[in-house]
Amino acid sequence: MPHPRALFNPAILAVLVGLLAPSMATAASAVDLYYERSLMAEAGSLCGLFTPQVQSALVSTREQARGAALRSGVSNRDVQATGERARSRARAAGCNSRDIAVAAQRVRSGFEGYARLVRQDFPGDISGWKADRSVSSQKLLWRLTQDVRQGPAQMRFGIAGRTGADSLMAVVSFPGGASPASARIIMRDRRLTSGAYIDSRGESLRTLPLSRRLPRAGPFETYTAEARSPAGADLLPPGVRSGWALRFPAQAAAALADLDPREAVQVEFVFPSGPPQRLYVEVGDFAAARAFLAARPG
Repeated sequence: MPHPRALFNPAILAVLVGLLAPSMATAASAVDLYYERSLMAEAGSLCGLFTPQVQSALVSTREQARGAALRSGVSNRDVQATGERARSRARAAGCNSRDIAVAAQRVRSGFEGYARLVRQDFPGDISGWKADRSVSSQKLLWRLTQDVRQGPAQMRFGIAGRTGADSLMAVVSFPGGASPASARIIMRDRRLTSGAYIDSRGESLRTLPLSRRLPRAGPFETYTAEARSPAGADLLPPGVRSGWALRFPAQAAAALADLDPREAVQVEFVFPSGPPQRLYVEVGDFAAARAFLAARPG
């Protein structure tokens, strides 16, 4: 069964499972859902079938389905193969396909309300993401956040910025106002590994610590913060009076979105003296939440 918290509104789900073949409506596995959403997202991109709002909503739920498939135990290789089959089917069908036209109309009807959502929660096993498509040309806004509290340290991690200028950021507060000199994001190197490293030892994912969701000794990809400054009040987590804001390169967000949703990444803060401090972020449905932000409601 798909991860129960990775699915969205059942009414929307009912529309999607019947998109292409009536038989799928009674056997809607996570892989079936990922196939359907991948097919329609590809067709939408190739043929301009949907508004930007509906297309981004469709891509977002495609990524939710990918996460559900991986959480249900389907291998990453099989999920990738399913996505490629779906994209090939969409390309072969072409933009004049009657089946695609009928399915596209069902997508429009099913996503009409969903695409206009401003805020959406994407729960995970340990932590989740909160997405907000509010816009401002002047005020800095958090558009995607995961709050981390590890011992006395507190961090808000995600995407923040003004309209058209979003960045992956960490805003952190340490006891005594300790000031990190720099920070880096450490994650599994996708180029040198075949899939996620999950040190479960038979433990349920819902209780597996995030520190056991990335390799112990690599290989790693690292992304060092590009900028550091005192955090403004608009970026600080609730109840936090002061902290530091660190901005990471855009490539870090793209790499994070490409990871397995069961994984974690490490944010390591370096100080002028003393050992580094390591905080952990659950990957979860980051890719789905990031796609949700891609087009603001119309």
